Amino acid sequence: MQDYKETFKEVLQAILPICIVILLLQVFLLGASVTEVLEFIFGAAMVVVGIALFLIGVKIGLLPMGEAIGAEMPKSGSLLIIVAVAFFFGFLTTVAEPDVRVLTMMIDSVSGGGIAQTPTILVIAVGVGFFVATAILRIIYRVPIMYLLAAGYGGVILLSFITPPEFLPIAFDAGGVTTGPITVPFILALGVGVTSVLGGRSALSDGFGLIGLASIGPILGVMLMGVVTAL
Repeated sequence: MQDYKETFKEVLQAILPICIVILLLQVFLLGASVTEVLEFIFGAAMVVVGIALFLIGVKIGLLPMGEAIGAEMPKSGSLLIIVAVAFFFGFLTTVAEPDVRVLTMMIDSVSGGGIAQTPTILVIAVGVGFFVATAILRIIYRVPIMYLLAAGYGGVILLSFITPPEFLPIAFDAGGVTTGPITVPFILALGVGVTSVLGGRSALSDGFGLIGLASIGPILGVMLMGVVTAL
């Protein structure tokens, strides 16, 4: 119960300042009515409860499960299974990521259906899954992360010259929204779990960096989608 209380306290401390600022702007700048102020206070309280419950769920569910799966993957002895599982979870967590759905919904709306939501979600998810699998292989084979980052962002720079202009900002936003509340905890836990069963590996230097690599996938994926669309 003490852990739960601490989580609620941390969330309240994080959200309260911005809520106070918005409340003051509503009252003194917008002249909001009493009903609108009460609705905002009720909504803010629900946000605090929702985020706190989500973080508690991450701590007692997602993180232990991710570490357990990551620890079991190398024990299979099959590189194909390891790559497939890493891709599978990277793909599914991205499809379930609320930030990705909000972004693709806005893109679909603004483009008038020209850049549809479902294909964009799938492209982003495939990109994340591919680079999560690549990151796991990096841990296993001890490939310096700087090489993968250089290759990934080198590809981004090259594609930026041929990708249609309207897809460029979307691509970089797609890379940002993948670092959301569902994807980050699970993928990080997956990496830490893999390093925990491999001898001579550091959880700090090897277990992290997966999110940085995973965020490259959506950028490249959306850029490639733009190139294919323009053909």
